[in-house]
Amino acid sequence: MGYVSAVPVPQPRAARTGGAAPSGARRSLAAALLLGALGATVVLLSAGQIWAEGTAAVGGGTVPVEANGGAVTGVPTALAIVGLAALVAVFAVRRAGRTMVAALLALSGAGAALAAVLGASDSAALDAEAARVSGNTAAVVGGLSHTVWPYVTAAGAVLILAAGLFALRFGKSWPAMGGRYERSGAPRAARRPAATDPDRPEDLWKALDRGEDPTHGG
Repeated sequence: MGYVSAVPVPQPRAARTGGAAPSGARRSLAAALLLGALGATVVLLSAGQIWAEGTAAVGGGTVPVEANGGAVTGVPTALAIVGLAALVAVFAVRRAGRTMVAALLALSGAGAALAAVLGASDSAALDAEAARVSGNTAAVVGGLSHTVWPYVTAAGAVLILAAGLFALRFGKSWPAMGGRYERSGAPRAARRPAATDPDRPEDLWKALDRGEDPTHGG
């Protein structure tokens, strides 16, 4: 008749520690950082490009007028900056705070994308430029056309939105800023003063410089 050993069978390391989870967290973290930073960069750069072009009547002729993204709407630029701040803040907070910041990151991307798409067909900024150039406040731009840059801006904003969604989905498993530096809070042991040899004058002077009494024995 055989016997049953009471010694537990050792499990593989991956099964004990869940080795797939840390790598998945690292991948999602890297993806969020890349998407957020790239998206904000695209929005900030493309918002400075020409979004709309046209002509304004001046003195019996016409002159070309144009408006960049900042003149059409400043919302994408502002929300891209908010998104960058939220992307950094995600690592400075934990638990419910991280969820709120991740939601702010996603909303920043969604808002910037919506503003860019709406600005793609806006003519108010170009009309204002035509009025300035012609000196006629009632001037309306002619030959209106729009460039591709509003849609490039919207694409960058979608990347910010994706970063926020990654943070909402996987942010709980990401490390917090400064977490590796946390300690138990136990007080450190006081450093004991160096022993002073009364027969060595240089040790006596060093003890006096430290504010110690060299005549007091340890």
